[in-house]
Amino acid sequence: MTISMSSASLPVCTRMLTNLSHILSKAEQFVETKKIDPTALTSYRLAPDMFPFTRQVLIACDAVKNGVARLSGVEAPKFEDTETTLTQLQERIQKTLAFIATVPAAALDGTEDKEITFPAGPGKTRTLKGQDYLSGWMLPNMYFHITTAYTILRHNGVDVGKVDYLLGAQD
Repeated sequence: MTISMSSASLPVCTRMLTNLSHILSKAEQFVETKKIDPTALTSYRLAPDMFPFTRQVLIACDAVKNGVARLSGVEAPKFEDTETTLTQLQERIQKTLAFIATVPAAALDGTEDKEITFPAGPGKTRTLKGQDYLSGWMLPNMYFHITTAYTILRHNGVDVGKVDYLLGAQD
């Protein structure tokens, strides 16, 4: 049995961004309950050379938005990357989900062998076949940044666990 490109991407990305939104909701509750400055979370980074929490969320959204757009041939919306608050990050996730909901499955299906050229670091590009791009770049990139955002919140005492990461509010 084979799996279609749309089945391997759209539901997975939708679920993970929805779970990220759930995790951010728990961060919002944490900030309110503990009466702390939210920038303690949004500006936190795990290591000096890593991006802070806010950027982790933005990159996770961009990995999905740009990846789905590249595969489907649909133009990705431009987001300004000006989000600084947990509320604004929630809005960014919702905008990303709204965009991918407009991409028809038919635009993704059959792109397994489509050549995808994409930025891969400052001044660098890579080219992969669609299936390799999806499974070896786009999805791992999304997972990495969502996991890092989750880890930052967990490290700072937000009550999130594996179930929140995997199931979000579905549990």
